[in-house]
Amino acid sequence: MISVIIPAYNCGRTIGRAVRSALCQTTEEEIEVLVIDDASEDATAQAVEEIKKEAGEKIRYFRNEKNLGAAETRNAGIRIAKGEYIAFLDADDWWDKDKLKKQAELLKKTNAPLVYTGRELMQPDGTSTGKVIEAPETADYRSLLYTNCIPCSSVLIKTDVAREFYMCHDELHEDYILWLRVLKKYGKAYGINEPLLKSGLSRGGKSRNKLKSARMHYGVYRYLGIPTWKALGLFVCYAVNGIRKYR
Repeated sequence: MISVIIPAYNCGRTIGRAVRSALCQTTEEEIEVLVIDDASEDATAQAVEEIKKEAGEKIRYFRNEKNLGAAETRNAGIRIAKGEYIAFLDADDWWDKDKLKKQAELLKKTNAPLVYTGRELMQPDGTSTGKVIEAPETADYRSLLYTNCIPCSSVLIKTDVAREFYMCHDELHEDYILWLRVLKKYGKAYGINEPLLKSGLSRGGKSRNKLKSARMHYGVYRYLGIPTWKALGLFVCYAVNGIRKYR
């Protein structure tokens, strides 16, 4: 079974698209969709309820008593996931129908701790920006320090590995910290160089504010205990790679 974890906060307009893209996957693996509502103040709950009328028990809905942030909201999903594998999906992103099928095959073939894909950047209205960001064939701890090539919504990870580390520090790039910790221990992740993830450019997303995102990225280095001189060098490489990636 694959457990799809969708953290949801005030995403009533986009959550349906995300959930349906998970439910229509062509993989032979059984799928459960875990929507963890981070104390939304809009119609997120009603939107999920409408889809549950169609999909039934394939969707499990939970609501945080108070707003906890993306890291702890995903962690709540990790704790209750029934699947052998976990796929993360943000509520403003969606997938190609063959994503999980291709990833499950690759994960079993390589026995990697996690696998990821390329992505296509999409406008808030669902239309393409025309920009596709490719995924390298492999990533390890060292290469990931120079550039984060693993989009959170593209990841399929072994559940026992996710539970070994969990996510932390929502004020930083919590997913980036997790990938680095996993690869430092387990070595290598594998990518599928296809835009199987459609990445929505939400106006309020952390990564839209490039200066804030850069500060958070540097904060990851310092959190991991990387010396200042080395962190500054890595940050320069990150900035150059970022310009190349999004130009």
